[in-house]
Amino acid sequence: MLDIIVSLLLLVGSFFILVGAIGLIRLPDFFMRLHGPTKATTLGVGGMLLAAIVHGVGRDFSLRELLITLFLFITAPVSAYLLGQAGLRRRVTSRVPLPGDSPGLSRERAPTSSR
Repeated sequence: MLDIIVSLLLLVGSFFILVGAIGLIRLPDFFMRLHGPTKATTLGVGGMLLAAIVHGVGRDFSLRELLITLFLFITAPVSAYLLGQAGLRRRVTSRVPLPGDSPGLSRERAPTSSR
């Protein structure tokens, strides 16, 4: 029974990783591409780490896998936030209006500050 649970967790984790990779390739702009690796892939790796924890039940306490999972779920949103902020500061083009954009101007024609 334990092997079935581990197999299901690995399949679910693999599915989320695949969805994240496809999203990274297929989504059209930088801000939309942030969702692929930060949302779906985080869940995928989390599912695989959970499978490793379940697989080790009864043999040893899986502190290593728990710490990896904790680190992953803390750092992935922070890195996505920082990448998003860097994209906003660099004025990366987007398909949707971003905060601070004029409603009638596209990003290509918006006035920029000269440096």
